[in-house]
Order: sequence, then structure tokens, then C-alpha cells
Amino acid sequence: MPLWDNGAGKNYVLPALEIFGFDFLLNRVNQRIYPGNDYDVSTSTIRRNLRHNWGTDNDPFKVNQLGHPYQGSMYHGFARSAGLDYWESLGYTFVGSAGWEIAGESTPPSKNDQIASGVGGTFLGEALFRMASLALEHSPDSTPRFWRELSAAVISPSTGFNRFAFGDRYDSIFSSNGAAYYSRFAIAVAGTTQHVSGPSTKSSRGEVLADFSIDYGLPGKPDYTYKRPFDYFTFQATASSEHGFENVMTRGLLYGTDYAVGKDYRGVWGLYGSYDYISPQYFRVSSTALSLGTTGQYWLTNSIALQGTGLVGMGYAAVGTIRGVIGENDYHYGAAPQALLALRLIFGEQASIDATAREYFVSHVSEADRVGHDNIARIDLALTWRVHKRHAVAIKYLWNRRDATFPNLGDRTQARATVGIYYTLLGHDRFGATEWR
Repeated sequence: MPLWDNGAGKNYVLPALEIFGFDFLLNRVNQRIYPGNDYDVSTSTIRRNLRHNWGTDNDPFKVNQLGHPYQGSMYHGFARSAGLDYWESLGYTFVGSAGWEIAGESTPPSKNDQIASGVGGTFLGEALFRMASLALEHSPDSTPRFWRELSAAVISPSTGFNRFAFGDRYDSIFSSNGAAYYSRFAIAVAGTTQHVSGPSTKSSRGEVLADFSIDYGLPGKPDYTYKRPFDYFTFQATASSEHGFENVMTRGLLYGTDYAVGKDYRGVWGLYGSYDYISPQYFRVSSTALSLGTTGQYWLTNSIALQGTGLVGMGYAAVGTIRGVIGENDYHYGAAPQALLALRLIFGEQASIDATAREYFVSHVSEADRVGHDNIARIDLALTWRVHKRHAVAIKYLWNRRDATFPNLGDRTQARATVGIYYTLLGHDRFGATEWR
């Protein structure tokens, strides 16, 4: 039985075998689903890929930027649920991704997939592993075990597989160490208030959204420490009735420490890892990045608190047009300096105002055939009002804009803004303010 705090019960062989078996089955399934010979792997294709230089491929955007990170999260979950710590699991994820590039596909290996799966996958995988563990740890005693286990398996399938397949040997729960967290689930109807579609050929004025988000390890809780990667993290995923996932975003503290300023401020600072997938109806951007920054909370009055995160970093990003002339393959890669500022003003147990701004500058550094750049900005504003116990309503304004400059294509601007009305189910009867006073 794995005990992650002291390293007891680790199994280094099991996740290696599971990753190999997962890749073999995935190759067989893909070979049947997709046309062409991309998955006709043989000893000759493996030898060729071992000798081939790593480049970039141009598979459909969702495959490379959402499918591959999720594939990497499966590798990470196999290793974590077998008792390995974060850094060991990152190694398995990175090697597993390289193995897929060389022996899972017959096409030449690509560095963009290696970053998305081998690095972005571990950021996504750790958040999913932590949330699955939290679902098991905090489920009410009255909830039947079947439903607790099923919830965890839906969140992190590889974790659920090990718990189901090996029974008592891997049924211990990774402890949150009492992390303060704030979660919410919302369903909304949203309408477009601004649309500049550029070369996109189709859009919808309205959509139905389902959104889940969590802030885990909020600063300020007495005796809570940040010794393990992702002891602080945030996760958000939004599904749209129009085009699947509108966003999947996570960021976590990889290495850092907590600090205090006076009696009213508590925070953490250090190195963060992030994976972002953002897909409004006109364009899309995805980034795997490392950033320096801080997260903290300041008590403005006895009942009003201000929480915030500020990050500046560098990532490797993909960006392109949705429903353009080339379709799902109309995108390119580049180095991406980026920044984030997120604020939440909490009015006791009654209401909160959230504001988040993101910016990605995607350069041509790693794309010799694409001389130009993209600048993507995203602003998210929300007012949430608690109506009764955990039930709340919210109104949210979401604005996305892309400004692209390419000599061979000219300048282009794409923008979309929406306003949505949300029914929100809060994880607690409050809005995430941590009390230490």
C-alpha cells in the first residue's frame, strides 16, 4: 500500500508496464479509427524514428493540444497511483511520451507532442490526481464506496484503474494535508456581445456552458505547508454546446514557499507550471509554460478579503484559426512569453467579484517558415451572489482577442465577447476566504 509521505509501497515496474500496455492499445484503436498509415508501426519505422531529427507535426489542433496532454496525464496517473512522487511521475510521463513518438506512431517524432504530452500532461495529470484523491478523501461517509470510486475514476482514469485492478494494494488515499480549497460547478446560457470573426467561416451567437473550477491549497491556513509540487494549484474546464471544450486550464506551484506580510496578508511564491487550452469560436491557443509569481490573500476588513495571483513566464504555444480555409490544421507553434493576473474580492459569505486577465505573445522563434507573431488576450469578469446555502447565481463577461501579423497573410484581428447567466453550486457555503486571524 503506497504511503507517499515516507515513500513506502512504491512500485517502479507497474507504471512502466501500464504505460507500455496503454500505448499498445491506443495504437491499435487509432489504427482502426483513423485512415492512412500513421499507426502502422513496425521495427523499420521504430529504427527510422530513433535516427530521425525531431520536428513539428500538423495533426488536428484538438489531437495535439488537448488529446496529447490528456494522454500524458494518463501516464502521470499510472505512476502517481503506484506510489511515486511528482518528480518521479514526471520522468515516467516524459519517457512515456517519447516512447509514443518513436514507437506509437509511424510518423517522425515531434517536439510539440513531446512538450504537450511529456510536460503539459504532467501538469494536467497532477491536478487530476489531486482532485480524484480529494473526491475520495472528502466524500461523505453516507456515500456508497462504489460512487466514491467511480467519481475518482472519472476524474483520473489511470488512478481509478489501479485502485480497481489491484484492490487493497493501491486503495490508500493521497492526503490533501487539510488543504483549504474552493470549488464550484456552474451551468450557463451565454450570448455574444462582440464578434470579429476574421477568416473564420461560421459562428454561433448563443451557447450553453458547463463549467467546473477549483482553487486548492489556498494560502493562509495555519500549519499547511507547500513542500510538494502542486500543494497549491487551480484548475478550470468549460464545455460548450457549440464546439466541445472552450477551455481547460491548470497552474500549480512546482517549487516555492509561503510568506506573511503583517497580520493581514498571507501568500506563497515560487515557480509555477501551467497548461492552458483556450478555444473561443474564432481562434484557439494552447500553451505549456513555466512562470515565476505569487498567490496571496489580504484581509481588507474583518469580512472582506482580496485574493490574487500574478505570474510572468515563458511557454511553448500553438495558435490558429477555427473553421478557416485549412480547417483543423490551420495553426502554428512558437515560443510564448505570457502573463496572468487573477483577483477575487470576497464579501464575507455573500458574494464575490472575480477578474482574470491573460496574455500570450506567440513568436516565430521556433517556426522558421512562419515569420510573424500572434498576441492573444483574454479577460474574464464575474459577479457571484450566494442565494441559499451552496446555491448561487453569477453573471460573467468573457472577452477574447487575437491580433496576428504575418507578412504572407497580412494583419488579422479576431475577437469575441460573451455575457452569461450562471447557476452555480458552491463547494462550500462561502467563497474561499482563508481565516487565520
